[in-house]
Amino acid sequence: MPGFEVIGSEEQAEINDIFARGGVLFRHGFDALRNDCYKVREFETAFAAYMKVPHALAVTSGTAALRVALAALDLLPGDEVITQSFTFVATAEAIIEARAVPVCCEVDATLNMDPADLERRITPRTRAVIAVHMLGTPARLREISAICDRHNLALIEDAAWGCGGSLDGRALGAWGRMGTFSFDFAKTMTTGEGGMIVFSDKRDYERAAAWHDHGHENNPAVPRWEDTRSGSGFNYRMNELQGAVGLAQLKKLDDVVRRQRTNRDALWRAIADLPGVIGRDVPAGSHETADALVFETASAQVASDTRAALVASGLSTKILPEAVTWHFAGTWSHMPELVAKHGDLSKAFPATQARLARCVSLPITVKMDESTPAKMRRAIQSVVG
Repeated sequence: MPGFEVIGSEEQAEINDIFARGGVLFRHGFDALRNDCYKVREFETAFAAYMKVPHALAVTSGTAALRVALAALDLLPGDEVITQSFTFVATAEAIIEARAVPVCCEVDATLNMDPADLERRITPRTRAVIAVHMLGTPARLREISAICDRHNLALIEDAAWGCGGSLDGRALGAWGRMGTFSFDFAKTMTTGEGGMIVFSDKRDYERAAAWHDHGHENNPAVPRWEDTRSGSGFNYRMNELQGAVGLAQLKKLDDVVRRQRTNRDALWRAIADLPGVIGRDVPAGSHETADALVFETASAQVASDTRAALVASGLSTKILPEAVTWHFAGTWSHMPELVAKHGDLSKAFPATQARLARCVSLPITVKMDESTPAKMRRAIQSVVG
């Protein structure tokens, strides 16, 4: 979560550069005024190079990234998109906004998509799969990719928490047909609000780029107000201020992830030997972003008591257990599309519900106080012995 922790002179310099070179804040046009200053374009190029993919498109949020990625698939009403039941609510919202049917599957010990349950839920109407790297741990992409290939399904990675992570040396977000990222204020890198989509296919990129800009094809042969279009869309354009911050943050990303991993490992060493504390399952070959330290306890009551002890010690938890209603599909009865597909949501995902109830998640920061591991151990030990 620490992108905001490292905001400093580098971000300020990139923003100042915009105003020194004409002050154009819109990403397109006004060429005569901007002195070749295109921060969003630079950010997209740098991000694509970092991810080792051919195309990247900056948008206004991680939610927008999901919605625009789905628009590139040309889904029809009634098409099904499968995601996991433990994810932020935006994943399902984007599917619904795309006029598709949201289908959720159970998670396994990684707290990510259970490949076996994914395959059980595929129907003739399934068009795509959105695999989420929850809290920075890679999903089982080898298995999920094979299933998507076998059934001819588009794989989209929701890498909102995965920016800077990898599996088998391949960046999270670059395994699927498309990968989406969030740069909100609490993510590993931030533009305040913002997001990015990466693409392996040029046609997907071109469709998404037009759709996120009211259908503009940005034909270089004509002025923008005479631009061509082949369809409609909406406005999800990133502005130049966000692009400037993103450029500076991207240069810090690897160091941020390294420091997060160091601090996460220090916290885990402090509690790994405590009775009933079980670490999250991590696929072999993973390079996690270490957004959080997640562990499982003996029961829901122990998890609740553990959180209370941590809070009483001046520490905090993240999502599990206190914010699970925003991150578990079993609580989203306000979504009629999800209810129509799954029925009583409180009973729809029993394995995920039971597992999440036993889990505790601790936020990882770059600037962790050196006393935190020992303080955390004392708090948890007071509950588990």
